[in-house]
Amino acid sequence: MSASTPVAPTQTETEVGGLVGELWRSREVRWSGFSGLLIAAGYAAVPLGAPGTVSTVLFVAAALVGARFFATEAVEELLREREIGIELLMTVAAVVAGVLGAWSEAAALAFLYSISESLEEFTEDRTRDAIRKLLDLAPRRVTLLTADGSEREIDVDEVAVGDRFLVRPGQNVATDGRVAEGTSSVDEAAVTGESVPVDKAPGDVVFAGTSNAQGALVVEATATSATNTLARVVELVSEAQDRKGRGQQFMERFSTVYSPAVLAVAAGVLLVGGAMTGSWEDWALRAATVLVAAAPCALVISIPVTYVAAMGRSSRNGVLIKGGIYLEELGRLRAVALDKTGTLTHGKPELTELHPTRAHSADQVLALAAAAERRSEHPIATAIVTAAEAKGLDISNPEQFRASVGGGVHARIDGVELTVGSPRFITDQGHDITAVASLIDDLETAGNTTVVLVDPNGPVGVLGVADTVRGQSADTISRLRALGVEHIVMLTGDNPRTAAAIATQVGIDDIAASMSPEAKAAHVQGLVERYRHVAMVGDGVNDAPSLAAASVGVAMGTAGSDIALETADVALMADDLSKLVTAIGTGRRTRGVVTQNLALSLAILATLVPLALFGLIALPVAVLAHELSELVVILNGTRMART
Repeated sequence: MSASTPVAPTQTETEVGGLVGELWRSREVRWSGFSGLLIAAGYAAVPLGAPGTVSTVLFVAAALVGARFFATEAVEELLREREIGIELLMTVAAVVAGVLGAWSEAAALAFLYSISESLEEFTEDRTRDAIRKLLDLAPRRVTLLTADGSEREIDVDEVAVGDRFLVRPGQNVATDGRVAEGTSSVDEAAVTGESVPVDKAPGDVVFAGTSNAQGALVVEATATSATNTLARVVELVSEAQDRKGRGQQFMERFSTVYSPAVLAVAAGVLLVGGAMTGSWEDWALRAATVLVAAAPCALVISIPVTYVAAMGRSSRNGVLIKGGIYLEELGRLRAVALDKTGTLTHGKPELTELHPTRAHSADQVLALAAAAERRSEHPIATAIVTAAEAKGLDISNPEQFRASVGGGVHARIDGVELTVGSPRFITDQGHDITAVASLIDDLETAGNTTVVLVDPNGPVGVLGVADTVRGQSADTISRLRALGVEHIVMLTGDNPRTAAAIATQVGIDDIAASMSPEAKAAHVQGLVERYRHVAMVGDGVNDAPSLAAASVGVAMGTAGSDIALETADVALMADDLSKLVTAIGTGRRTRGVVTQNLALSLAILATLVPLALFGLIALPVAVLAHELSELVVILNGTRMART
């Protein structure tokens, strides 16, 4: 390569340069840096021939500059909140060192503590900002399509629900909407964590911040810029990062008791040691060293820095964890309950079998069943009606219709009373279906949900409806066991034989079938009593009672669903069960990192405090060891932002 050949900066160099720029924009970091420069000048002054007073003045200035922020905070906490915090311990130690004339030690303490606190705050803010920057994925301007067909550029904040806007190839979608015209593939990784682009056609939903690949799309807005899925995710993650787990709450309570105790111990060291030896200055400096050595900075920061990083990273992977308490639960999970329909299966049942029992043809039975189910909103009814429509059958409007709790409907078609429902429901209504019992057994053993159509003379036909198993379900169950989940159970309102067929396909041994929503919730509550740490996985809407009964409720496929986002403790944005493994894996790794941080922090305290009490380390050494341990804890915790 010739000397004149320009060399482009590498990605790493660009990232480092950007990081340094961000650091320098922090006012606290700048003041800490200035304190460090004053210390360097203080040490250089005497060798360069300056009087000793110049060096002392520089150290005093360094101490004052370095302590500016944490000393002010210490006084405010003491006066306003009547609390003795870590900042007060450091302030007292610095003041004691200064009063004793050890200004170089006071300056070193102020500089090192201020720089570590600045880096801690910077790291946490940077992690939070990474989430808020997701909003930048939505364009600020959007091409609005007016009623006369013309195009007009407007701010995204002006888009109202019902407006139509154009998304050109390569552009990001401005807000949530439904495709009105055009076909394309859209990269939804920013919202759902899915790396494979999703094909979109008229009627399909698109989300704010997702990237349109090739075709142009006309989208009808279903949310504003303030209420779309991307904005809701950013809002919920920001709230979640402020929602503390049990461990974090304990550490904060511990600190409020521990810090005053440390101050009392240091005072005792000064009074007892000074009274016994008469060397008050030496014991005052030792007391200041004890204050620094025993300050629990690394211990207190061990949990929050790790949680914030983990929740931020999870949200970028399409897993929204709504608080530290749920992150802790994911790390401790012993049992998982999964709803069958829509979780282990696609939740879109299709008609697979139809058996007339009298002189009717198959099409006649299907048309009658579809007419009876026409006004029902149940997924099985939808499957029957869809099958009839696909065959082009004439579906009559029912003269009377009544849906009954328990799994069926009553309808009058052309003057004939028809009842459609599960075998149990039909039997409960007083109909004799023993003639088709073996047929029902065969269909259910094959994994179908059976539906029986009867009139006043008995069964007219038996229909089988099946829901296909998700491709990733079996692998997810296997990976859950590999993660150490002890008990996995499938909950379903379906009949035991159909449930058993699905469970066999996905590798689940424990099944709870024929369950109402209330029975599911009671079953989950029983699991909590037995295993304590239990996750319930469902759609977040129909499964709301059982999700609430679990120690952590997980809703799947929640992108675009406000109800699911609100009811779930953990939201899997994509309709992808494998994200459950991602969520639990994050909880497990977070727990491991927190354990490492706590062990390191306690080991440092157990080492430094005795050394300080017996006068075996000087104040600068205690300060350096203390701040280095805090820096190591911060760096270790922020690993969760990258894993």
